[in-house]
Amino acid sequence: MYFVVVLLLFGTLSTVNSEIHSLNYIYTALSKPVELPGIHEFTAMGLMNDKQIDYYDSVDKKKIPKQDWMREKLPADYWEKGTQSRKSKEQWFKVNVNILMERMRHNNTDVHILQWRHGCEVDTQPDGTLKFMKGTDQYSYDGDDFLAFDDVTMQWVAPVDQALPTKRKWDGVQILNQYTKGYLEKECVDWLSKFMAYGDKEFIRADSPPKVYAFAKKAKTAGHIRLTCMATGFYPKDVLMHIKKNGVQLTKQDGVQSDGVLPNDDESYQIRMSVQIPEADKETYECYVSHRTLKEPIEVKWDGKCCDCSQVVIVVVIVAVVVVVLLLALVTSLLVLRKKGKICAGNTGALSPTEIQAPLNGNGNGAAILSMPVTMDSASSTSSDSGQGSNERLEREAMLTNEAIGE
Repeated sequence: MYFVVVLLLFGTLSTVNSEIHSLNYIYTALSKPVELPGIHEFTAMGLMNDKQIDYYDSVDKKKIPKQDWMREKLPADYWEKGTQSRKSKEQWFKVNVNILMERMRHNNTDVHILQWRHGCEVDTQPDGTLKFMKGTDQYSYDGDDFLAFDDVTMQWVAPVDQALPTKRKWDGVQILNQYTKGYLEKECVDWLSKFMAYGDKEFIRADSPPKVYAFAKKAKTAGHIRLTCMATGFYPKDVLMHIKKNGVQLTKQDGVQSDGVLPNDDESYQIRMSVQIPEADKETYECYVSHRTLKEPIEVKWDGKCCDCSQVVIVVVIVAVVVVVLLLALVTSLLVLRKKGKICAGNTGALSPTEIQAPLNGNGNGAAILSMPVTMDSASSTSSDSGQGSNERLEREAMLTNEAIGE
């Protein structure tokens, strides 16, 4: 059984009963165009609860709704003003990505990426009000952290030396830092509250319990298998999962790995945890899952079976059969040729030039073609790699001012 998942970050949750909501805006600027479909020099998008609600790119140059309720509830001037704001930020990013390239001593041979993300996360209280949990306002360059705002101290944090000039400049404008803090803790929360009211039907769905599975597959390490616990189909996303050995919870120190909580296509969620164990291990393993839809946690025992461990034996048998068949075919061919006088007993298998065929051991031209590596010229390879990387990270938001990053 194979499960295709998208990797997301997963944090340990203090409670499984809270309802967390988020609103984020993500902007990305590339230092130059890449010839890849759907990837533009500049993009901007709004995300509510990790679902896209609006979008803008440097080709169409228009902010558009990505949810029906956004189109229905928000007036035309909202989108017109949003378009002008996106155009302004597009120019801001174009200037600043060049400033950062100079500061980092980078040339325009490769594609470089400047990204900004800002937004807020709230917790829904029992009375329906929203409690501010945290705000995010951070920049990255080529996927690495460059600058981040600490809304507690109202100061910018510079993890790299190249960001220090920007930190000093922005911290010198206290009114800007006060505005940034106010946006994260108040204005962003107000917009999130309004959007939650608009998109109530789209974003609120019935709770559903998890379905839990335990299975194992052969590991890369010889003599070992990877035991996996999977819970899927649950909503909301807050969940608690453990792998237990003889009733004792295993931890990261025991080799437990997890991709965290992941979205399904139907707006429900899934989570997987796995651990590598010896193939001959006969201990008792079970999957423990707790979710607010359950009266009591689910515990599913692993049946001790491995999904694909027998495939190796099957492959060996198939290869042996094929070798025997080929040898029989070779012997038969030699006997026929000898009977027809094409070869004689004194010649050790030599064929006339007209009878030479591709050898059965796979060293002929056909095998050479099959094993020949696919190559790309250096330009296309660089473009593809850079484009793919930008596609994975094609998400950050712009600054709340027209001040440039440079001094």
